[in-house]
Amino acid sequence: MVLQTLSYWMPKILGLQQMGIEIGDATEEWVQWVQGQAPQRLSLALEVTTLLLLVITLIIIWWHHPLYGKNAGPKVYPLVGNFLSFLRNSHQMLDYLTKEIHKSPTHTVRFVRPGLRGQVMYNTANVANVEYILKTRFENYPKGDFQRDVLGDLLGKGIFNADGDLWKLQRKLASHEFTSRSLREFGFECAQRELEDRLVPFLFRACEKPDNVVDLQDLLLRFSFDSICLFGFGVDPNCLELSLPTVQVAVAFDKALECIARRYQTLIPVIMSVKKFFNIGDERELKEAMTVVNGFAEGVIRARRKELYGSQGKKLLARHDLLSRFMEFTESSDHGEVLQSELEQRCMDDLNLNASDPIAKEQASNVFLRDMVISFILAGRDTSSLGLTWFFHALSNNPHVEAKIYDEIKQRLQARQSSQQNDHPPLPRHSFSLEELKQLQYLHAAIHESLRLFPPVPLDPKEAAGDDVLPDGSSLRKGDRIMYNIFAMARMETIWGPDCNEFKPERWLKDGMFVSESLFKFATFQAGPRICLGKELALVQMKLVASSLIYHFKFTAMQMNPPVTLHSLVLRMVDGFHVLVHSRIHDHSIEFQ
Repeated sequence: MVLQTLSYWMPKILGLQQMGIEIGDATEEWVQWVQGQAPQRLSLALEVTTLLLLVITLIIIWWHHPLYGKNAGPKVYPLVGNFLSFLRNSHQMLDYLTKEIHKSPTHTVRFVRPGLRGQVMYNTANVANVEYILKTRFENYPKGDFQRDVLGDLLGKGIFNADGDLWKLQRKLASHEFTSRSLREFGFECAQRELEDRLVPFLFRACEKPDNVVDLQDLLLRFSFDSICLFGFGVDPNCLELSLPTVQVAVAFDKALECIARRYQTLIPVIMSVKKFFNIGDERELKEAMTVVNGFAEGVIRARRKELYGSQGKKLLARHDLLSRFMEFTESSDHGEVLQSELEQRCMDDLNLNASDPIAKEQASNVFLRDMVISFILAGRDTSSLGLTWFFHALSNNPHVEAKIYDEIKQRLQARQSSQQNDHPPLPRHSFSLEELKQLQYLHAAIHESLRLFPPVPLDPKEAAGDDVLPDGSSLRKGDRIMYNIFAMARMETIWGPDCNEFKPERWLKDGMFVSESLFKFATFQAGPRICLGKELALVQMKLVASSLIYHFKFTAMQMNPPVTLHSLVLRMVDGFHVLVHSRIHDHSIEFQ
């Protein structure tokens, strides 16, 4: 009787029928078999029944667990988490994440790393969530321990890897400098000089060669590295010389980024720790690369300190680059208790030096400066160069947009010709001035549209400092990580409309004038307290290069299909962006002259 009762009620109590598990018939046959056996087998039957109930109970627990079973999103399994899903889609991670976000009604999905207590990670393309994370509850979503550990060898405690008072100190310093007109003008001059003296002449020479194919991505990365090093350090690494030399520090910088990207791809964090402890594999490569990068940066800092202050510590001259400006701040007597405390802490903890020793303090100050400047070089190089690479890729697939930009440039040059007849100062030979660039509204819109679809940094991770609930109802616990997915946001009809996948600069224009969107909707440059300080400088540099190259050259992409993106910190084309380059035949009455 007991066994018959179990056979009827257990499937209903446990909800197995709702799960598609029909065991009623099988259980009834099993009961009949047990009743027909000798009494001595009854004990064994009860043991089997107990085991069966235990297995069923575990299945139910798994099915109703907040992380597993029936929950929306990719299936999460005990111990392995989402390891199998990540492994299957490692070659197309951004597309995979975008598809999963599309499936979710809230545009937020949850993933779990492997382990007994695998870390929970959320990926969101919900505008309300982005504003909540970046502004409303900014203090609850710092970079976090995981991010600092992964990026620590590259960025140290620089502004892009710092939280709390240290971040506020660096932000205040950097904000003061980036609002300086003289710094903005110096940054523009660095880019303009590199464009006029190297990039444009290099491409003209390429046009004359029988094999006039160039890797535009490589050229733009070289261009940006030269100009950002001039801007950041006041040093020219000469990456864009005609011979395209192998510059050791640039190669080391790329290798470091590649190794850091592998850290993010490591689904089991302990593997990174083991490789780092034994100094093997990509951890060894990272260490070697950072020895070159840090050696370059620290050498420049020591030389600049001597150049600016001499052996007596008295200021001898002024320079405009970012390093010199930061150096003046750290040498001043009113830099505040936070910086002083930070330098002393670095002496004791990071460098094992006596904090009261002036030489030790200088060394700590050098490391502080190194971390800050390397952070800005990383941000400045990739935002502009990769943003431009994807911009020209978009133009290759949308020639009508390129034609409109070309017409706008010609109109601007005709206006320039009139101004020169009125005895205005001479203008640049191969590019526009800062004031002229402000008039190129359609180009400005096209660059924003490219940055929307192809953000140089497609994902930005944060870590919950305390338990919280997002506007869409997602519940986060302390230590959970959340990434807002800029790449996926651009492909959401609920955000950008049914034409969200189209390259359409007109969405940014009203009556021919550029109209900006909410920074929480267009989060390429972040938003809230951490909004990118170099945003305007980056946009001006992109317009400077784009306007000059579009007017002087016609690029034809070699790839017929969209290029595959490298799963890395940044959105880079795996095999570069190879193009045929041709010099345009101009109406000489409206040339840059």
